[in-house]
Amino acid sequence: MHSSPGDHYKPSLSACPSPVIPQRQHVTLWCHSPLGFDSFRLHKGDRTVVPELQGIIFWKNFLMGPVTKAHAGTYRCHGHYSHLPTATWDSGKACLTKLPLLLPGLSKKPSLSAQGGPVVRSGENVTLVCSSESAFDQFHLLREGVNLGRPLAGGRGPRGALQAEFPLGPGTPDHSGVYRCYGSFTRSPYSWSDSSDPLYLSVTAKRQLLYVVCFMGSRAVYSGPHARSHQTL
Repeated sequence: MHSSPGDHYKPSLSACPSPVIPQRQHVTLWCHSPLGFDSFRLHKGDRTVVPELQGIIFWKNFLMGPVTKAHAGTYRCHGHYSHLPTATWDSGKACLTKLPLLLPGLSKKPSLSAQGGPVVRSGENVTLVCSSESAFDQFHLLREGVNLGRPLAGGRGPRGALQAEFPLGPGTPDHSGVYRCYGSFTRSPYSWSDSSDPLYLSVTAKRQLLYVVCFMGSRAVYSGPHARSHQTL
């Protein structure tokens, strides 16, 4: 078995356009490796059979679909050197990267809002709220198609709907972007609801103080916070 120098050399696995794929659409899975593997294999983590993956060796990327619920799950990428025998497939931990493939389309879509509104000043705390009338027990937040971390458990909001609050911390311009949220059940972690409508979050620079100086005869009149009302020239 070919050995790997370490976890930082493991191949990476990504999905295009996103690991969140509506049913009946296609997804391209990409394997990347700093070790120079020239071919790859994909395996589904729960050991269920995905027919189009059986015996398939590919270079860099693989187009899969139309996807169904059977495709949802975690995938592993295995690297291989074609000039070595097939026994050198590296299935060690250091050469595997898992990617969850998620299928929206479950129940009614949730709604996404920002506490205090979608336009905030830099430095102000930002909290996004995902809520739903469906009985989801967890919620997911994505920015520009990228999952922002672990799902949050839902709780009853002030209006009776289930919701989860995602604190993003003090706002910076980097927080600006398009956000969406999804609901799901813990018993079916790879089956998500349809996406919420997009939320466009804008983090603006801090308000700058404005001072206006007007010359009135021999006096300069200052207008602005903490400014003296007039000064004789």
